[in-house]
This record gives sequence, C-alpha cells and structure tokens, in this order.
Amino acid sequence: MADVKNIIESMAQKARLAARKVAVLSTDVKNKVLLSTAQKLEDSKHRLQQENQKDLKNGKEKGLSPAFLDRLELSHKVIDSMIQGLQEVAALPDPVGEVTKMWKRPNGLLVGRTRIPLGVIGMIYESRPNVTIDAAALCLKAGNSVLLKGGSDALHSNLALASVLQEALAENGVPEDAVQVVPTTDRAAVTELLAREEEIDLIIPRGGEGLIRFVVENSKIPVLKHYKGVCHCYVDKGCDEDMAIEICFNSKVQRPGVCNAMEGMLVHQDVAESFLPRMGEQFKKAGVELRGCERTCQILPYAVRATEEDWGTEFLDLILAVKVVSSMDEAMDYIDRYGSNHTEAIITRDYARARRFLNEVDASLVLVNASTRFNDGGQLGLGAEIGISTSKLHAYGPMGLEELTTTKFIAFGDGQVRT
Repeated sequence: MADVKNIIESMAQKARLAARKVAVLSTDVKNKVLLSTAQKLEDSKHRLQQENQKDLKNGKEKGLSPAFLDRLELSHKVIDSMIQGLQEVAALPDPVGEVTKMWKRPNGLLVGRTRIPLGVIGMIYESRPNVTIDAAALCLKAGNSVLLKGGSDALHSNLALASVLQEALAENGVPEDAVQVVPTTDRAAVTELLAREEEIDLIIPRGGEGLIRFVVENSKIPVLKHYKGVCHCYVDKGCDEDMAIEICFNSKVQRPGVCNAMEGMLVHQDVAESFLPRMGEQFKKAGVELRGCERTCQILPYAVRATEEDWGTEFLDLILAVKVVSSMDEAMDYIDRYGSNHTEAIITRDYARARRFLNEVDASLVLVNASTRFNDGGQLGLGAEIGISTSKLHAYGPMGLEELTTTKFIAFGDGQVRT
C-alpha cells in the first residue's frame, strides 16, 4: 500500500509540474506531438500488438467474455482508428487563449474572459485501450496534462501506448510527464488517485455504473459523472408516423449496447392504435423484446407485460420498455422520473409542442425529430469527445476540447484605482 501511495503521489506531482508547461504550448507544438504520435502508432503496430497479446492471453485464461476480449484487442482497425483520431484532433481549432467576451467598464477598464486549460485531468476507465490515446490527445490539445488509470486487463497495452506518446512528447521538447499511465493493477491506486486534490483538477471516469459510483463516493476531486444512459423517444399525437418508425428503430437497433440508444418509447394514446402495430412489427423482425404497459400489451399481444423494474432500466440490449401515455405532460413526467439526463427525443409536427419539450425536458441533449444516437461529440460537430457528462458542473453533454478548458477573467487598465 505504501508503494502504491508513493507511486501515485510522485506521478501526480510530476503531472502538476508538466501542466504548467503544457498550458502555454503553441498550437503548432501540440499538433506536432499529435501527428508524431500518429506516425509512431503506424510504425509501432507490431510491438503494440505483441504487448496487447499479453493482455488477451491473460484475459482468455481468466475466462473473460468474447465481447470483452473484442473490446480489449488492438486490431489493425482499432490502431488505424486511433491514428485517424489523432489526425482529426490535430486539425481541430485550439480553444486555449480564445477571448470569449470583452466589455468596457465606465471607468475605462477593459474586462474580458479568456479560455485556459483545466490543469491536470485524471482519467479512470475500463477495458478499451484506445481510450488511452483518445483521452491523451484531447487533454493535450486543450493544454492539460493527464494521468490515465486503465483497467487491469489492459495494462500491457496501455503502457505500450503511453510509451509511444511519451516518445512523441520528448522529441518535441514537451515534458513526458504530461501523459502518464498508472503502472500498477493494485486497486488501491484508484483510491490514492482520488485523494490527490492538491495536484489533480478533475476526474473523468468511463465505464460501468459501478465504477462511476465508486469514483463519486470516494473522490476528493470534482468528478464528471455519467452513471447511465436511459434515453427515450416520445411519439407525439399527429406526428409523421413513418418518420417516427424510422427514428425509433434507429435509436434502438443500430447499436443497442451504447449509452445513447433508446431504452424507453413513449407513445401518445391518440396514435398508439395506428403506430404501435407497424412499429412493433419492425422491432419484432429485428429481434427486439418489447416490455409494455397494459395498453401496449392489448395492442401488441406478443409484448411482455413490463414490471416496475423495467421502467428506467438501461438494458443495453435488444429490449425496449414501451408505454402509452395520455398526454405530453405524462410523457415529460415519466422522463423526469425515469430518465438519466442523457438524451431525450420528441417526434412531432407541432412547433409549439416541440419548443415546450425542448424547454422543459432536462437532458444533456434534447432532440426534435431525430435519433437519440446523435448524442456523440463527433456527430454534434465537436470533432471528438472524452465522454458524455450527465451532471451540469462544469459541462453537460459530450465533452470536446472546449469542455476540457475553463475561462478566467482578464482586465486591461491605464492606471485605474478603486475608490
């Protein structure tokens, strides 16, 4: 335990020192690091995959599921995707130094706000080693240093990826401590990381609900939370039913195991008789199990009667909760009770009702006549994201480069003193 504490303390202190230098790097230097890392990933594929094989071998011996092993593998496709991601982040505008607002006071003092890095970011994540590159790239471009604590099952892969990043940093005169991977599988390392409030400015956990709740309950550092994605589509009265079928199908079926997939479908009673049989057939063909309220089961005899546990559940599978509602108010009350502040959508032709849904529903993304699957940094034009925040401080929704910064006040005077 003492060794783990010393390791984390040393890493955090080095990250804090590195953060001061990274914060003032030019855009050109940051982009050179990113593009150099991309080239080194290409050149190091064989070595990276050799290290990754150690993790895959250990995973198979531990009996990890094929799906888990698939997420763990650094295939050629995954490495190519990381390379592309680095190139895309390098091409994004640099948010650091942007003056977001400026105004003049009656005494002539010119006051403004400028965008600055957060400082040191601690990233705690499970399984996917590509997160090591994705997170480091975004943190660096936003002028932050980063401490990365990946899952124990990906330790060899993560350390190999970190070494590539550190080579690129060193070659461009940037402190290697700007990107560090915690080199131990000891679980105490997470607890120690969460206690370093003097050096670390923000913790971002990515993984299952259990991991995130553990981080929130044990951290002395602000945490960006995303417990789960319980997303809904509300099919309003008078909607374009063909559009609603396409949107709901895409929201549920395209990738059912992701956080922005639809988990609950709410249908206004005025369209339930016409909409549900057509929608149900599409879902049935795709292998979706429908768990419905009493009215849903009357209209769709093959639907399973939903239990109280089904409302508000993140299935992450081809299972969908379906409820017929008497009004938009009932739909919004349901979302308020069972939603997770992630993504909510309305399918409607009525502008006033669409505006009301947008204004009153609390979620990191509220959509009108579009799939819940769009709650993604790349899809929303951020270029890339480090995760989706369902808490409101200091970011809400997908976190891109801008969300990895904050602003400070600046002021220009010509001798003003306060009287």
